[in-house]
Amino acid sequence: MGTDAFVLPLDDPGADLATVGGKGASLARLVRAGLPVPGGFHVTTHAYRVFAHGLDTGDPTAAGFAAKEMPREIADAILVALPDAPLAVRSSATAEDLPDLSFAGQHDTFLDVRGEDVLDAVKRCWASLWTERAVDYRARNGITDTAMAVVVQELVPADAAGVLFTANPVTGARDETVVNAAPGLGEALVGGEITPDTYVVSHGAVRSGGDLLDDRQVLELAALGTRIQDLYGVPVDVEWALREGRFAILQARPITALEEVWNDSLRGDYLWTCANLGEAVPSVMTPATWSIVQVLAQPPIGGHPTTGNIGGRFYLNLSAAFAVGTALGLGGTMRRLAVHTFGRIPDGVEVPRLPLNRPATLSAAIAAAVPFVKTSREYAKRIDGLIASAPARAEELRTRITAASTTAELRALWQSELDTFLRDDVRMYDAGARGGIGTNARLRRDLGRLVGEQDTTALLTGAHGASGDLASLGPLLGLARLRRGEIDRATYLRDWGHRFADEYEVSAPRPSEDPAWLDRRLATDTPDPRELLARQAAARDAARQRLVAAHPAKAARLGRRLDALAETTRRRERARSEMVRGFGVLRAFLVRAAELTGHDVFFLSLEETLAVLSGDDRPASAIQARREAYERYRALPPYPTIIRGHFDPVSWAADPNRRMDVHDASATPPGDSVSGLPGAAGVAEGVARVIASVEDGDALRTGEILVTTVTNIGWTPLFPRAAAVVTDVGAPLSHAAIVARELGIPAVVGCGNATTRIRTGDRIRVDGGLGTVTPVD
Repeated sequence: MGTDAFVLPLDDPGADLATVGGKGASLARLVRAGLPVPGGFHVTTHAYRVFAHGLDTGDPTAAGFAAKEMPREIADAILVALPDAPLAVRSSATAEDLPDLSFAGQHDTFLDVRGEDVLDAVKRCWASLWTERAVDYRARNGITDTAMAVVVQELVPADAAGVLFTANPVTGARDETVVNAAPGLGEALVGGEITPDTYVVSHGAVRSGGDLLDDRQVLELAALGTRIQDLYGVPVDVEWALREGRFAILQARPITALEEVWNDSLRGDYLWTCANLGEAVPSVMTPATWSIVQVLAQPPIGGHPTTGNIGGRFYLNLSAAFAVGTALGLGGTMRRLAVHTFGRIPDGVEVPRLPLNRPATLSAAIAAAVPFVKTSREYAKRIDGLIASAPARAEELRTRITAASTTAELRALWQSELDTFLRDDVRMYDAGARGGIGTNARLRRDLGRLVGEQDTTALLTGAHGASGDLASLGPLLGLARLRRGEIDRATYLRDWGHRFADEYEVSAPRPSEDPAWLDRRLATDTPDPRELLARQAAARDAARQRLVAAHPAKAARLGRRLDALAETTRRRERARSEMVRGFGVLRAFLVRAAELTGHDVFFLSLEETLAVLSGDDRPASAIQARREAYERYRALPPYPTIIRGHFDPVSWAADPNRRMDVHDASATPPGDSVSGLPGAAGVAEGVARVIASVEDGDALRTGEILVTTVTNIGWTPLFPRAAAVVTDVGAPLSHAAIVARELGIPAVVGCGNATTRIRTGDRIRVDGGLGTVTPVD
């Protein structure tokens, strides 16, 4: 709305964009919200227009502004409002400090102005609207109509000052507040003349980059930033000053051109791996999926993340994991288990140590281990009952989600049932999905010493059991039973309609939601897996007989250990299956939230979705930027399995010499040979078929060797057609190794370079016992 007043109080209800400009409207909003803003007043755009009437604004020096005397009625209004104090006189144009345009640095500010000198400073602010740089900036951005107001405030003689960003301007992280601080008034900082102290606040913890402010002050400032962000509904940058222990807010504006950057590799010098994790979550995650993952993740170690989101993909911080193991005296064990679970660390690559002394590391390790041990004990007591009731529980929750007819009902259901389901039931399944890793590694080592790799592979199979209940094989055998007419479609979808390649991504429809999914699977010619299982059972029996004959004193005990491991494996795979079913329930909640709110909530965190359900639409302003980031990262190839330090997915993808196995300048240069870890013993020779995505799986012909980056349960139906399996990513406990062993298919996993060194049509020889892949002329 307009006004004929020349001056308005700083908090005047009429102080809107058209009347007092972008900076003035922002300050008025802050004052009315109770933020600590220095006192002052606005010189309105009406005063500017009265003064500028008849002036030649095309003069790039704007000399006419200086020469023209200010009308007496405007001058009197300004002088009457002046406080008896040093003042800051700031330009406030009607086209600045907007969500899409900032005009930062385009207009003038004058500090330590006193008395009637304010009149000259106001005229110079008006004149700065017509400098050559300001006119050019408006022309480039299509701004044709603008006016200038001026904000006059008491000057804060600051001990320190700076800028606060409620989203990290470098990484784009919305859960980090960045504070820049410099001594004095801070003008040199804003002008880029000095390097500030920098502090990062994340999840209530401060990572310091200086000593100008203490942690308490940084957290107080971050809290002010959160209040301002909540007021604006978008990330903001805030100019602040500190005087005698009290903060003042000098300016706030939306952060313009904030590109979403999902990259936790920028948080420090860590060694990251996506092996195993990349199998479970093989694609770029939506923000909704990542927020669920964070609920289940282990807490930070002394402020250092245990897991990370690098370009939308899920990585584990080995530096943090090894720090815990070393502090607890389990460093050697941790490294051996890491190889078994995540594969070998490439030659030349070191695991950076966390910048914590040993007492701090030990304290952080104990703090992390206590809830882990508690969860493990609770898991042992509850898992059988949870798994038995899981399908019915999931179906009941989905029914209630669908029945929710209002946002209030859906939010109430989350608070009463679904939040506990995620943090309790799904967390228990997650704990179960990690079980038996150490047992498997020890037994494999003991057997290998006695009977060699070939018989060890045979003896470690049989987890499927006589009752056929290894969940990793469930979808494959279920399809075979459906083909034979032993079950109907409804039974298959009830038991296995939640399992597929991208099953942890909550934005991805489940097979049970797609009527054509089963038809596509059934149309593929796949050998009956029963033949492969029977052949492997015969090999396993023969290996047991050889074990008894060669080591009669040890055979009985080893047999019991093998049986126990098979049972542990079945329970682990069942827990994983029910965890995925739980993710399907969470997907149903998000689908219903999207239907009721009209927002694509897959690009919001769980917390933000709940806010939207309560009627707060402000988080939805981030959806478009996040969707653009998601599409940008999805267009890139899968990143290296191992990443050391800072990694830029976009520049890496543009490098024709990029490595798929590792991103670390210290890594030993790759050779042309292909080798990895023994996944499943046996030797096969045949024609390679390199497949980038499971959607291209129909290209695999029976008897060909499947070569791909990584497999998971969605790939299982392809295995009976493969003479052997070779993967870039993997370890002895990866999906490719487990399923290949059960079906008696040779497999080499964790090669790192298989998909870049092998081409479709190459004839290769795969030795799963030695972990080698060699070309055949």
